[in-house]
Amino acid sequence: MATLQGWRERLVLFRIRNLGRLGQRFRRLTQAAKWSAVPARCGLGLLAPVVLAYSRVDFMAEPLTPANLSDISAFAREWAALLECVSLRRDRERLFDLLSGINWPRLLLLAEEHGVLGQLAACLRNGSALAVPPEIKQLLLERRRAQNFLMLRLTAELFRLLELFSRQGISVLVTKGPALAAQAYADPSMRAYGDLDLLVRQRDIRRSTELMIASGYQAAVSLRAIDAGKIPGQYLFSNPDSKLLVELHNDLTLRYFPRPLPIEDFFARQLHICLDGHEVPAPCVEDSLVLICVHGAKHFWERLSWIADVAGLISRQTSVDWERAESSARAVQAQHLLHAGIRLAADILHPALPEGASSRVQQDVTAAKLVAQTIRWLPAGGYAPPSLFQRAAFRFRMRGSLFAAPAYLLRLSLSPTEEDWQADGKISNNSLFLDALRRPFRLARKYSRGARD
Repeated sequence: MATLQGWRERLVLFRIRNLGRLGQRFRRLTQAAKWSAVPARCGLGLLAPVVLAYSRVDFMAEPLTPANLSDISAFAREWAALLECVSLRRDRERLFDLLSGINWPRLLLLAEEHGVLGQLAACLRNGSALAVPPEIKQLLLERRRAQNFLMLRLTAELFRLLELFSRQGISVLVTKGPALAAQAYADPSMRAYGDLDLLVRQRDIRRSTELMIASGYQAAVSLRAIDAGKIPGQYLFSNPDSKLLVELHNDLTLRYFPRPLPIEDFFARQLHICLDGHEVPAPCVEDSLVLICVHGAKHFWERLSWIADVAGLISRQTSVDWERAESSARAVQAQHLLHAGIRLAADILHPALPEGASSRVQQDVTAAKLVAQTIRWLPAGGYAPPSLFQRAAFRFRMRGSLFAAPAYLLRLSLSPTEEDWQADGKISNNSLFLDALRRPFRLARKYSRGARD
């Protein structure tokens, strides 16, 4: 069995070499803002506590590659153990059997890539009868401390930004992040997140960008681009000192919703969540459920953490108004996406569902097909990404209707994002028509190479 030093080397190298979505967003930011002072792998700023925790390790281990992780047959036992650890109806006897003879480095790697190290740590900490090596417990404790440190920083920054926005009369809703952690988990520190997501009306985007810049952030989408009417996938901001990320979203950036998000309805139905003595505005539980189900579908449900969010939300929020949730999904034609997210959570992590909600979900044939597709690629955590054809087929099914699906797929294929109209911090002078025309070719090049989202 590998030594503790070897395990630490592999876990840290894995995280440094495969920074995933945060690293990609940071690289886009450096290209947009010409952030020469920040290393190409800017995500190291977020992981500094983790790297410091393992600073005594000599990084001489053999690097891990996507090919290693895409061979899920080599991880089958570890994947089954991870699912049992994250499950809301844990079978302790089965878990004990799975952990006997487990490959601990592989289990930690899977948990890290799927964003569920917090759940794994909690499971192993609470299972006194489980034979967990002391060095593994210590490693998880160190990682949990680093994660908690980042969560505290992000939460403090959230309070600061909410105060700034309030002073300027700009209304915002907090989505995902600390708000979802408080709603979906008994221990909010179990949920890992690396940025803050805020819902802001499009008419407030320019003022919000000016406010973020004045408060020390750099904008990936410039004021010039906003004035030119360019619509990105998100309005991304990063603080070069703290390395914290903030994303602003609205009904125009959330393009994966089959129909435009009724943002005024979301603001009208908002609730306030108590976080460390602060009242934080957030979408109501039913709207949050729709949001995270569409978000998961957007990313092909490649991470177990997104499914755990759904399971946690519907398990802890026992007063969910299922008719309101259906109505919220129906308003954006996302019933299949809502049902797919709930069914994934029910099939994999086993939260309790009311009979009415369960029968409605089980009867959705389109949702069942989306779930079947997802389960095939889920274990690899994005390192065995769907092919271009599989992606298109999944997007087609997301819309459901035989007549509406082609239009939905065509809209996504022809709606330019900042990757289409911005490069090296410069805005393209092309017309919207030319940017839209170029987008399908860029996507084909990107995903034919097997790139990750």
